[in-house]
Amino acid sequence: SFGVIDMLINEPLEGFERHYLKGNHEDFLLTFLKDGTGADMWLWNGGRQTLESYGIDLWGPDILYDDAPALRTQLRAALPEDHLGFLKGLALSHREGDYLFVHAGIRPGRALEEQTEFDMMWIRDEFLDSGEDPGFVVVHGHSVRTEPDQHPNRIGIDTGACHSGRLTALVLEGESRRFLQT
Repeated sequence: SFGVIDMLINEPLEGFERHYLKGNHEDFLLTFLKDGTGADMWLWNGGRQTLESYGIDLWGPDILYDDAPALRTQLRAALPEDHLGFLKGLALSHREGDYLFVHAGIRPGRALEEQTEFDMMWIRDEFLDSGEDPGFVVVHGHSVRTEPDQHPNRIGIDTGACHSGRLTALVLEGESRRFLQT
């Protein structure tokens, strides 16, 4: 949404190293902007709220909710260049010590450098059900749980903030782990 991206660009927290990751929702938006595909899926998965945050009236006289080309034109006009640059610059993963941070997960049995963009943004059951040790702990979201989901090979921190109102962050300090929740 406009406010979040604007804050991340213009008001970064001082004293912190920042790494921003690309997930399936950002991919929806970028794909929609690029060629207009996936409009229905994106609109049902946060796209409506995103468009509204950029001042696009989905029900106004100049645009109809189901007119994807018109919505795309409006979004292109409303999306600031620095927001588009931010979205295009998102990384698929970040490795820090014994941890790999990624939106959805990784495909078991595949080396990190062989992971696909699709898996890192979309994988679910095959990753979640795997007990395989990839040589690091994968910290991920994408798969909503009521509480953080800790396993020897992964830590899921998606507690469904858009529905539950509870945003979860993982704090790693030395050997300790703890969670912050709203």
